[in-house]
Amino acid sequence: MLKGIPQILSPELLKVLCEMGHSDRLIIADGNFPAESMGKNAIVVRCDGHGVPEILEAILKLFPLDSYVEHPVNLMEVMPGDPVETPIWDTYKNIISKYDERGEKAVGNIERFAFYAQAKEAYLIIATSEKALYANIMLQKGVIAD
Repeated sequence: MLKGIPQILSPELLKVLCEMGHSDRLIIADGNFPAESMGKNAIVVRCDGHGVPEILEAILKLFPLDSYVEHPVNLMEVMPGDPVETPIWDTYKNIISKYDERGEKAVGNIERFAFYAQAKEAYLIIATSEKALYANIMLQKGVIAD
């Protein structure tokens, strides 16, 4: 056990987060996301039984967001005509606002298939049991200047 480390972050996940460098990206994927097929070139870590918000909160306690890009956080856009509401995005923005002074301005949207293309280039994909639709979120790692 370590002090100050959120218990939801497994040793495996902590190791991978530590290995990531500036501008590397990770996906926290909902339960419908094809993590294994998208992650053929990425490290896939399973966090079954957990939702995206709780994983996001734990990661942002340790993980700096990239300050050199406009949107170090990106969400998968809802497909036109898809009658899906995304209240979980407000939850994400509230969590991000606690850890990044840009708040919701740090968050952008990426068209669904462009999101998939970028996910194939991600360093890490975290597979969760999140049931909300369009709940996938991409984070780009920044630097620690201290």
